[in-house]
Amino acid sequence: MIDIQHAEPCHRAGWERLWRQNIIQFGAPDMPDDVIDGLWQRILDPDHPMQAWLALDDDQDDDNQSVIGLAHLIIHPHTFTLRNVAYLEDFWVSPDHRSRGIGGLMMDALQEQAKQNNWLRLYWLTASDNHGAQRLYDRLAKRVYSVLYKIDTA
Repeated sequence: MIDIQHAEPCHRAGWERLWRQNIIQFGAPDMPDDVIDGLWQRILDPDHPMQAWLALDDDQDDDNQSVIGLAHLIIHPHTFTLRNVAYLEDFWVSPDHRSRGIGGLMMDALQEQAKQNNWLRLYWLTASDNHGAQRLYDRLAKRVYSVLYKIDTA
């Protein structure tokens, strides 16, 4: 059975295993350990706007192997409302567990969290060539056509 829950200290090894897969895929394989440690501390800090939600496979006995999906949210204010919104910064399902509906379960759980917390919306970006993710997202959400600009300052 798959359970979606907020990250807890006991999930560190499993979360880090998936996070390292994610950063390799998306071009940051040399992320320093102190940055990874700091990210984990933010996730565990209830006063920080960052959250991590994990998909856990209850059939796995090993806590490290039971973490099969992760989602990082940034909760923030919005200028058109007094309600917060949630930006889905990272979304990753272990390649060994894809095509089993886990991404959909995670998105359903995140949407439920948004409703429970009275967030106005859950939103995210994905790469234009990430067609597998887009198939899932097109079933779950309304596509918004925008152009993203960014200025790297470091």
